[in-house]
Amino acid sequence: MSSGEFRLPDALFNYRLPDAVRKPQTRPEVPGPADQRQRMRALRELGTFTLPAVRSPLQTLTIVGQIEGHMVLPSQNKTTKYEHVIPQLVALEQHPSVEGVLIILNTVGGDVEAGLAIAEMIASLSKPTVSLVLGGGHSIGVPIAVGAQYSFIAETASMTIHPIRLNGLVIGVPQTFDYLEKMQDRVVKFVVKHSRIGEPKFRELMFRTGELARDIGTVLIGKEAVDCGLIDEVGGIGAATAKLERMAGEYKQKREAPLQ
Repeated sequence: MSSGEFRLPDALFNYRLPDAVRKPQTRPEVPGPADQRQRMRALRELGTFTLPAVRSPLQTLTIVGQIEGHMVLPSQNKTTKYEHVIPQLVALEQHPSVEGVLIILNTVGGDVEAGLAIAEMIASLSKPTVSLVLGGGHSIGVPIAVGAQYSFIAETASMTIHPIRLNGLVIGVPQTFDYLEKMQDRVVKFVVKHSRIGEPKFRELMFRTGELARDIGTVLIGKEAVDCGLIDEVGGIGAATAKLERMAGEYKQKREAPLQ
């Protein structure tokens, strides 16, 4: 080193801050291959990665598209799978923090038995339930809508009531029509039991002619569904949420009330 140059001591370059002063280095946790496989398996079987942590006492369940039954629908169809919905309903029933469930519908209908299974599950929940029909609640979506303890329909939403249909090969024997009649009676009795509409009126709407171009049945829009006793009230998300909050408050008071 020449006499005109100034050099810092080597010790300064090797100095390390104490552990208490140095900023800890944190690395984000990367899920391992086993965790990724478990998440993908849950996605295929349940439609979700993991059950979300409950942060609100009011939870939402959506029924959209076509309700898929025992047959897998084409990939271009937007569907609601009953094997996804039923475990969610069981989890909502068993979770102690859930005090109410809001069911939002925009469905064209679908499989009769799958739709009735979802409707029965909703109707048998011990916690307050409110349904809201947005866009459409057609066909087997009608029992799902009325299965809640209180039901709303948007002012521009519609509901189509029509007889049960069969797809594929149909054997033209009396037993086939007897089976159809029994299936139809299941839907009619459920709707009549969980709404204010009478059976004669509901069957009249179901078999009405002259309203649908290529089918028999009736399309109810907004207030028409309330006037006939099928839906309880016309309203949107604000009214439905407010109603569910009131019902949840009453449910919480009854649950916390001491036994006499």
